[in-house]
Amino acid sequence: MNFYQELEDRGLIADVSNPELKELLNTKKISFYIGYDPTAKSLQIGNLFAIITMKRFQNAGHKPYVLLGGATGMIGDPSGKSTERVLLTEEVIKENIEAQKKQFQKILKFDGENPAIMVNNYDWMGKFSFLEFLRDVGKKFRISEMIAKESVKKRLESEVGLSFTEFCYQMLQAYDFRHLSLNHDIILQMGGGDQWGNITAGIDYTRKMDGRQVYGLVIPLVTDSNGNKFGKSEGGTAIYLDPEMTSPYQMYQYLLNSEDASVVKYLKYFTFLSLDEIAALEAKTVNEPHLREAQKVLASEVVKLVHGEEGLNAALNATKIFFGEKITNLKDKDLTAIFKDVPSVELKRADLQAGIPLLDLLAQTPLFPSKSEARRSVEQKGVYLNNDTMPEMTTAINESHLASETCMVIRKGKKNYCVIKFA
Repeated sequence: MNFYQELEDRGLIADVSNPELKELLNTKKISFYIGYDPTAKSLQIGNLFAIITMKRFQNAGHKPYVLLGGATGMIGDPSGKSTERVLLTEEVIKENIEAQKKQFQKILKFDGENPAIMVNNYDWMGKFSFLEFLRDVGKKFRISEMIAKESVKKRLESEVGLSFTEFCYQMLQAYDFRHLSLNHDIILQMGGGDQWGNITAGIDYTRKMDGRQVYGLVIPLVTDSNGNKFGKSEGGTAIYLDPEMTSPYQMYQYLLNSEDASVVKYLKYFTFLSLDEIAALEAKTVNEPHLREAQKVLASEVVKLVHGEEGLNAALNATKIFFGEKITNLKDKDLTAIFKDVPSVELKRADLQAGIPLLDLLAQTPLFPSKSEARRSVEQKGVYLNNDTMPEMTTAINESHLASETCMVIRKGKKNYCVIKFA
């Protein structure tokens, strides 16, 4: 199977600027780029689709350039946004860039044969004065064409409107394309479907200035079967690639909860499994949906790619905990991530050091309204400490009963948990 055909079979191509690109990708090794504005400390799982697509191209021998928007990040791309971004300081953007670099380095190969390259558009944009930019770049853009871009039209028609700052964004991105074309022989810009207007602006600008033929390719925006944007948890929290912001366990659970109607698409987008392997998982989803085999493979493949074997093992161990495995020797941050959605109480560490009578401890949690209720549950063998059998009624709970540096977990019945933190 040729490379372009596999991209099509995986559903990775939403649009291309020129059909010639198909032949180029199959017969030559080209340089291409995708731009990322460092508007946050961490990339999100929605960004991961584009990074994995870059890796797919790199594996096929094409040379990837990661453009970090040290300049464009100070403006904010209006594409796909209903409101204007909060403007960030130069210092915050530099911090975000350094943090995001590490995330790219986990997935793309930056050494050896055909290494990926990182560039920062502040290196060339920062040298422009406003007058120079208007003369050298702005002169080549027509207002009528800029307004016709879909991302601009939507914002102009909204109540929020569009600032002049955001309106100029497509000129900055267009200049990036031309600069990279001239200085790095890049002939292809890729991005999400909402980037089509910016990408075609760069194609037109490069043609006008240099007569060079460059190309654009956009991948689909990732959504569920209801059209909701991929990458947000049920509570609306973004799923980040930074393990301090979204633990491997949380990422694993998010992917594990993928609906049957979307999981095959996600496997094609986010994994390097062959299409035959994915077809086999699709058959299991139809014939044995209760096993959720496709979701398990998706979650494992993505977490391993982003967080390595160690991160995947941590996620799998955390998952076992909710099926009753004993909780022991965890780190606070891992235990907190696992039980972030369950009730918690904070008690004094000094009291724990002295020893707390079991029933006194249980009565201080929201699981038990009184000592008598706690006693009754313990007698009925319905209470667990760190998913293990509860000690004798007369036991004094102390530091030896901690499941992590400062926490222990009480469970009532099968699913009612409470975390007790000792500070």
